Amino acid sequence: MDIKDRFLGYTKINTTTNQKAGAAGIMPSSPGQMELGKLIVSELKAMAGLTDIEHRDNGIVTATLPANCTANLPTVAFFGHLDTSSEHTGDTHASLIHYQGGDIELGHGATITVEDNPELNDYRDQDIFVTDGTSLLGADDKAAIAAIMHALQTLTTDPSIKHGEVKVAFVPDEEQGLLGASAFNTPDFADFGYTLDCCGIGEFVKENWNAGGAVITFHGQSAHPMNSKGNLKNSLLMAHDFISLFPRLETPENTEGREGYYWMKKLEGNSAQTVLNIDIRDFTKEGYEHRKVFVEKACQSFLNLYGEKCLSYKIADRYENVSNYLDNDIGQQALQLAQNAYESNGIDMKVIPMRGGYDGAVFSANGIPCPNIFTGAHNFHSINEYLPLPSLIAASNVVQTIITKIAEGNNQ
Repeated sequence: MDIKDRFLGYTKINTTTNQKAGAAGIMPSSPGQMELGKLIVSELKAMAGLTDIEHRDNGIVTATLPANCTANLPTVAFFGHLDTSSEHTGDTHASLIHYQGGDIELGHGATITVEDNPELNDYRDQDIFVTDGTSLLGADDKAAIAAIMHALQTLTTDPSIKHGEVKVAFVPDEEQGLLGASAFNTPDFADFGYTLDCCGIGEFVKENWNAGGAVITFHGQSAHPMNSKGNLKNSLLMAHDFISLFPRLETPENTEGREGYYWMKKLEGNSAQTVLNIDIRDFTKEGYEHRKVFVEKACQSFLNLYGEKCLSYKIADRYENVSNYLDNDIGQQALQLAQNAYESNGIDMKVIPMRGGYDGAVFSANGIPCPNIFTGAHNFHSINEYLPLPSLIAASNVVQTIITKIAEGNNQ
């Protein structure tokens, strides 16, 4: 199957993650993810030589390509996720256009402009996947699935290509706290691996957030205005005062690169009780721990000010920086293989810090060091998402090259 048709076929299945279902412990959180998994399984079964093809009840799909050479080689895995973000829930109507320059009119009043997307100039005279302006494209992360599956197809149809053992896994609900990766929990699946879950061609991620969150519940006391003086304790105003304790410039809208932040993510309630959700992010372990301590001290100061029953709180870790798990021999091998694969395909590696999380952070913490390779797409989580076809092909070529270089022993 052509990689173009493979990707378009995946986009036709609506796999929008369902936040409420995920919060209730349902996995996969949306039926489309199970449907896409079934399609992938049927395609895997059509490829000669694959073994251990499995579709778990929680939606996770796995398969193995056994080694076809006798050398004692490490097992490498490639990961993608089945779901798409919940920013837009409609079905995807993707098409492939030939881009000749200028703005791209998607329809329904949506336009991808060169002014906002100057990198479009790099893709002049290329075929590009776009939406009709009403939905996400879903290249995050169906481009990864297409790239990995195309690489498997190439290897299984040409047995002359020598390779060690290769494993693939596609997991649900990455878009809501890396739930599928957390459920995967198979540390002996591979020696190391790669996710394909970052953007434009050449991008490479080997660090992301240390991430956690805090939930603070402010306990007020309601009262009628006739006798509210001295009796009303407005939890909304307490929350407002609490938020004012945080540095205003250490927020997502005021930071970039490797700068951490506090994100006042959600606030809801009434005068009697208000709940505040805060995301806590930092790239360094030290910075992350400092931020958690800051939240803890803010809570304690409020307890001292308003009384011991004014609030309750919980601070919890969510995922770690993948770089915490790459500073060893196997992690360095994974990084060097990727570097060599990019170079062999004439791709300039652009190492970027990911201001977010990805499944590889969880896989790494669970024993599979896992940096992150580009899919080729741009504008994730937006109706302006687009994917140049040559970039998608390049992602698949990088996957194939990593696999062959392991067999060659050319990873020094």
